[in-house]
Amino acid sequence: MESLDQFYKNKSQWIPKSLQTEIGHFNIFKLQPYVAGQPTKIPYQRRDFYKIMLVKGQSKVHFADRVVKINAQALSFSNPQIPYKWEHLDTIREGIYCIFDTHFFHQFGTFNNYEVFKPDHDHIFELSAEDYNKLYRIFDYMEAELSSDYKYKYDAIRNQVFNLLHFALKLNPTITTKEAQVNASQRICMLFTELLERQFSLDNNHPKIQLKSASDYANKLNIHVNYLNKAVKEITGKTTTQLIADRILQESKVLLKQPN
Repeated sequence: MESLDQFYKNKSQWIPKSLQTEIGHFNIFKLQPYVAGQPTKIPYQRRDFYKIMLVKGQSKVHFADRVVKINAQALSFSNPQIPYKWEHLDTIREGIYCIFDTHFFHQFGTFNNYEVFKPDHDHIFELSAEDYNKLYRIFDYMEAELSSDYKYKYDAIRNQVFNLLHFALKLNPTITTKEAQVNASQRICMLFTELLERQFSLDNNHPKIQLKSASDYANKLNIHVNYLNKAVKEITGKTTTQLIADRILQESKVLLKQPN
């Protein structure tokens, strides 16, 4: 899985100080134009952050058991639960994207409950040229806010992220084609990951995790714990216990930064 640290190292050999000092991270980047000889494919892998991208040009996106063909321009939503590979099919490449982690929306709505961020729903939406220009203005606004000294700029940015999300939900998704049946291990891993994330929809008055062990999750999913462990290890390379511990550690770091 690619972390935010690795993303910045791969992109610019530079890591923002805010990654260590702030609760939650957000940034915006322009999509690099096509240059002859450079790779046209983004490797198939998972990222531990979210990404919303506005892109122009023909592309093919592989994720889960599906393949999505983009003919002109599209809005896409990527999340940590789903690995994907992006393949540019022509030399026209234009766009802009934002990245953020779960903690950027801490106590600011339940954005990851929306369908565009769920494993079994659509994440890529074909756009008209008019819609593309309309959404590009939203990204421009967020970029301007990010550079400003406004005290509540991140709240303003979060509102615009929700605008992008609701715009997409009102559209018909891009047509997808089934490439293969979902692997049973993938399905179990997706369900486990979603269930794990639900344990951290906590408020300050009830900081209690209901499911703490691999067997707890197996019972909830109505499968044998050995079957769960095998599936999770096959897909993620980590044990169920490791993933639970990593997520608890991540949440603990956030809570320690909040005195209350």
